[in-house]
Amino acid sequence: MRYNKTIMRIIAHIDMDAFFAAVEERDHEWLRGKPIVVGADPREGRGRGVVSTANYKAREYGIRSALPISKAWELSEAAKRKGLEPAVFLFTNFAEYEKTSARIMKILKTFSNVVEQASIDEAYFEIKNSKSLDRTPTAGQAEIRNPKHAWGTAAKTAKSIKEEIRKKEKLTCSIGIGPNKLIAKIASDFKKPDGLTIITEEEKELFLEPLPVRKIPGIGPKTELLLKRMNIATVRDLKGFAESELSELMGKWGKELYRKVRGIDDSPLETFYESKSIGEQETFDEDTRSPNILIAKLN
Repeated sequence: MRYNKTIMRIIAHIDMDAFFAAVEERDHEWLRGKPIVVGADPREGRGRGVVSTANYKAREYGIRSALPISKAWELSEAAKRKGLEPAVFLFTNFAEYEKTSARIMKILKTFSNVVEQASIDEAYFEIKNSKSLDRTPTAGQAEIRNPKHAWGTAAKTAKSIKEEIRKKEKLTCSIGIGPNKLIAKIASDFKKPDGLTIITEEEKELFLEPLPVRKIPGIGPKTELLLKRMNIATVRDLKGFAESELSELMGKWGKELYRKVRGIDDSPLETFYESKSIGEQETFDEDTRSPNILIAKLN
């Protein structure tokens, strides 16, 4: 049987599961099976700063990334009063996280020659080595002769990557596969942890429609609240607005949002990775505006 050739991309997004906490649990046997919170010192509820990562057992207590560390302590103590195991609070160990991340990216590059590292624990990559694909010069794009076979090959590749990371790094990851970066990223978060979700070009709009609007990248708490006041809760609700209406409501972002809720994303894979920022931070025990204290810390 001959198939019509169509130009289409198959992009995957990998997201390591509770990465910082998972590395700590892997490297320290006594932590295994315990609720883990990585971040600032809670100081028995008086600490300042936030949670960097909480593993899934800690998330059962309501502890999440970016939560004030004092609140995380309170939730852990509340769990303890219910007879549950309290969370273990750990400082970050970025040196080890970066080493582990580098090894994971190296594994990815054995499966794909087009990899975009998005952060220390996530990346986009193009599926390669499929007999269903003809390479083109455009990164992240291929000419697909047999779409059905190509998606099947993508699933096999993702499973192989997950197994390789599990075997070599003793860590799990979640992978989303789709026709573009937008769908791949949302799909990777769909069945966490240790998930694999595949959404084809034909399925993308049906996949998005029942999701909360907050799942669309770029919609934060303020936009979510604005939409809630307009009785817009799901992507399906948002699709009811014309492009001109969204543009009037949100300016230039409205036009982009109109495309996103329909699963449209033409952004290419960027194979050059540079850390958005490299720095060190310290949260003072008490607020201060004293120039002497601040200058002393900076020096």
